[in-house]
Amino acid sequence: MFARTPRLLLRPGFPEDAAALAAAIADERIVRNLATAPWPYARRDAEAFLAAPRDPILPSFLIIERTGGAPRLVGSCGLGRRPSGAVELGYWIARAHWGRGFATEAATAVIDVARALGLTSLEASHFLDNPASGRVLEKLGFMPTGIVAPRASCARAEDTPARFLSLQLEGCADLPGPEGEVLAA
Repeated sequence: MFARTPRLLLRPGFPEDAAALAAAIADERIVRNLATAPWPYARRDAEAFLAAPRDPILPSFLIIERTGGAPRLVGSCGLGRRPSGAVELGYWIARAHWGRGFATEAATAVIDVARALGLTSLEASHFLDNPASGRVLEKLGFMPTGIVAPRASCARAEDTPARFLSLQLEGCADLPGPEGEVLAA
């Protein structure tokens, strides 16, 4: 599955993306805000991530900026299954691309994919010391659940307080959708 927005292409990662992925994510300020990425992050970590089995239903995308020249990998966004069975939205953006609205644009497209898959709700969380991610989630319509709890951070090698949010997708058909389209593979 692929998704396209005015500025981005969201597509699966391929083995040949390993070098670009490692270069984009190898920043402690990014990785420390992810649950499962190790620090330091090396090319072998990118290769392992790209080779890992994926959920056949829930997409995991690399975010590629569509440019007049060569496309640029700017991050990742996707859906994953929590141990509870709930579906969670996750994303990261390379620091060189922060502040350009890519997280909101990509996540909006992924939420549209979730609706197309018939999902009725999504979960998300952010570490308390990463309020920028919380602002993105609130802009997307996620509502705080009132739960703040420790969440594992592989890069920090410890549990870190995180705020949990949810988004109800059922009954949202009257809300404006993303300016993108979902393309089946």
